[in-house]
Amino acid sequence: MKIRVILVICAILLPSGCATSQGSGERSGASLDFALIGDMPYDARQEKEFANLMKDIDSADLAFVVHDGDLWWDGQAWTEEGGGLPPCSDETFKDRLALAQASKHPFIYAPGDNEWVDCHRAKPRAYDPFERLAKLRQMFFQGDESLGQHRMKLERQSESSRYAAYRENARWTYADVMFITLHIIGSNNNLGRTPQMDAEYEERDAANIAWMREAFDLATRKGSRAVMIVAQADPYFQTTWTPNWQERYALWALAMKPPASRRRTGYDSFLAALEKETLAFGKPVVYVHGDTHIFRIDKPLVDSRSQRIIENFTRVATFGHPDTHWIRATIDRADPNVFRFRQEIVRANVAAH
Repeated sequence: MKIRVILVICAILLPSGCATSQGSGERSGASLDFALIGDMPYDARQEKEFANLMKDIDSADLAFVVHDGDLWWDGQAWTEEGGGLPPCSDETFKDRLALAQASKHPFIYAPGDNEWVDCHRAKPRAYDPFERLAKLRQMFFQGDESLGQHRMKLERQSESSRYAAYRENARWTYADVMFITLHIIGSNNNLGRTPQMDAEYEERDAANIAWMREAFDLATRKGSRAVMIVAQADPYFQTTWTPNWQERYALWALAMKPPASRRRTGYDSFLAALEKETLAFGKPVVYVHGDTHIFRIDKPLVDSRSQRIIENFTRVATFGHPDTHWIRATIDRADPNVFRFRQEIVRANVAAH
């Protein structure tokens, strides 16, 4: 009888079901797995493969899905031969939102550069990036919940009047882990194209760093076991390395200049703040990104003083076009590293060689 009463109360209090996570904790007895994806779907082929991927993800026992940005082709790279919906169009906005909303699990999304910054060069029609950014925020970041068939409550930076524009920067807690999304994007984080874009970058960069610092402070006060940051951009950790570090990665060394002679990037202040917060936190910190479309897990954040890796920091880069697969992340309560990561190859999307 008591069980029936509890079920009735759940049905009344939570119309979307008692299985929905409310952001401040997790479902009782729930799986501690979640999915990481990004840089998809791009062309017509990948739009079909994305359906296979989401079918795979929907059938898995997961708490939520996180997409780290770039929902369509870079504006310049799209071609009619590749097919698929054209970048930045209203039709494509609607299609990608529908894909996110169709997810069985709560779907959290961090925006990428393809969604708005690169729209000035989109084919077959160019768009004003600021207008596309406004549309992106209006369509994808309404209310205080995630996307998806089942919703998860999120805290948004826009709850502060000082950062009212930044609805896309979100935060939630699951299994004593602090998760945050940041609006850090490719194309040099929108720095260096026009004075107007530079001004936008400066304001957003300050908002991102403030949101990250607040999350670390909150995680410290709450005793969180770890922090996971999700953003679209690969911030090119190697730009902060000394020549000795760069020489260890010969291919990068050919393209990079020593820090003393290189130009400013759109990620410098973020990387400096990330180093400081990670060292002070002292527990596992994971930065998840897309942008470069190369699946990898490594430790690229180097202490600027000791020139040694920061052991409690890990980078996870998701699969991306042309590969349509996902990463299963697991929170292990018994593991001092907190996280485990497993590549999930979608068999229906394996290319014929």
